[in-house]
Amino acid sequence: MISLRSTLLSLRRIATRPLRRRAMEKLMREGQAPIYSVFYHRVADEYPNPWTISCREFERQIDYMQSRFELIGLDELQRRVREGNSTQPAVAITFDDGYAENCRFALPLLMQRKIPCTYFVTTGHVISGEPFSHDIARGIPLPINSAEELRAAADGGIEIGLHTRTHIDLANVFDTNILNREIKDANAELEDMIGRRVRYFAFPYGLPQQITQSAIDVIQETGLEGFCSAYGAYNFPGRNSFHIRRFHADPDFSRLQNWLDFDSRKVRIEPYVPYHLSSTKSTPQAISR
Repeated sequence: MISLRSTLLSLRRIATRPLRRRAMEKLMREGQAPIYSVFYHRVADEYPNPWTISCREFERQIDYMQSRFELIGLDELQRRVREGNSTQPAVAITFDDGYAENCRFALPLLMQRKIPCTYFVTTGHVISGEPFSHDIARGIPLPINSAEELRAAADGGIEIGLHTRTHIDLANVFDTNILNREIKDANAELEDMIGRRVRYFAFPYGLPQQITQSAIDVIQETGLEGFCSAYGAYNFPGRNSFHIRRFHADPDFSRLQNWLDFDSRKVRIEPYVPYHLSSTKSTPQAISR
C-alpha cells in the first residue's frame, strides 16, 4: 500500500522536476554533479520490518539506478570527490549490519551484474552468530552472516567493510580501550576472517552524534581509508573524501527517487558535523558545495 507521505513526496518531485533538472544541469556543467551513496540493511521476503526491503523491490531499485546512473565503488566515489570534478551523477551501493538473507538474493544479484558494493558487518555477531538485540526485542532473531559467507562474497567482488564489533552506539564512548576494541581490534579480526584488507568503516546509526572526534581518531590510527555516515546527505566534489555521506534506500521507492532526482532542500538542511583529520588538524570539515 502506498502511504500518503509517499504520494505527496512523488507529487512534489514531479512538480519540481523542471527546477531539479536545471539545477542538475548547472552542477554538471560546473563539474559539481553529486555522487550518491545509498545504504540497505536486509533484503528478504520473510519477516518484514522497517529495515527490510523485499527481493522484488530491491531489484526494482537496482534496475532504476542501473538504468540512470553509473554504479561505482566507494574508492571511485572518493576519487571523484577528492579530485573535485564530477560531470555526471553516480551511485555507490552499501549495506550495513550483515544479515544472512542478503546472500540468498541481493548479493548474488549484484555479483551477477558486476555492480560494486561495500558490505559492512559487525565482527562480534559474525563470530558468535548471535542475532542483533533489536531483532531479539522484536521477537524475531534474524540470522547473521557467517565468516564463510563473507569470504564467498569477497571472492565474488563484494567489498567487506567494518561496522564495529558489537554494533555499539558511539555517541558517548570516549574510552580509548573501548574504541580500540570496537574499531582497531575488530578491524584486525575482520581482515583475518576474510583474508583481505578492510578499507572502510560505517558508523552504527551514523547520525551526527555518533560521529565523534574520538572515534575518527581511532579510525585513522587503524589505517582505514574512510568512514560512512548515515544521516542523509550528498557527496560533492571538493568536500573531504574521508567522510562518505549516505542516505537510506529502503523500503520506500518514492524516497529513493526523491534523493536521486537531487533535492536541493537536502543540501540546505544538512547538519554540520565538526571534526578534523590528523593530516589537516587545523581544518574542520565544514559543509561545502
